[in-house]
Amino acid sequence: MDEWIEALADLRRLGEPCVLVTLVDELGSTPRNRGTKMLVTAERAVNTIGGGHLEFQALAIAREMLQQEAATLRLERFPLAARLGQCCGGTTSVLFEPLIPPRPQIALFGAGHVGRALVNILATLPYRVRWVDGRAAEFPALLPAGVQQNVCEEPLEIVDAMPPGSYFIVMTHDHALDLALAERILRRGDAGYFGLIGSLTKRKRFEYKLGQRGISEAAIAGMRCPLGLPDVKGKLPAEIAVAVAAEIIACYGQR
Repeated sequence: MDEWIEALADLRRLGEPCVLVTLVDELGSTPRNRGTKMLVTAERAVNTIGGGHLEFQALAIAREMLQQEAATLRLERFPLAARLGQCCGGTTSVLFEPLIPPRPQIALFGAGHVGRALVNILATLPYRVRWVDGRAAEFPALLPAGVQQNVCEEPLEIVDAMPPGSYFIVMTHDHALDLALAERILRRGDAGYFGLIGSLTKRKRFEYKLGQRGISEAAIAGMRCPLGLPDVKGKLPAEIAVAVAAEIIACYGQR
């Protein structure tokens, strides 16, 4: 009955939120003993606290906490006969412990000088990073911890695969690819952040081309280009990376 331990390790690796449900007290006849645990995500449950109405109610409470992104512990007392109509007839207390708060997922397109500088900063922050480039030789031999490398000739598929609210950073070596990525990201309409490397001149050119492709002005207005906090000056890769990371942190803080 310790499958939840391995499942929790997998969820930590994936950055997926969950609630650990624990029977912390028992009085009289109960379906499971004190210390029994069940791990609950939005889509599944690992282990059982005894089934029946008790487990049904526990699952509902845990998923309500996930939906509300609750961050505090919750203790519920269940008289099994009086409240839930279970034949056990005892009473049990259940602790709901939210774990692994959701982390922003970032898709970083481009493994050039700025991309390499930026990914080293992002890896130190509580984000999940997918680093995408079609040129395998551009990636360093050793990736920062927590960064997933994608050598991908079809990066638009990565855009489609990212969950709602993801952060997108586009800084590839190819303006045509930048434009295709920008169009795909803006058509989604659900990015938590979208930054495109480039000057004001590049932005104007992209605004025109994206408008021709049917992207609305309101959608284009959400594209940050030039990207990075303007107060952080400098043109060196490390300086640009700091400015971009600062903007992402500020954006996440506002959300």
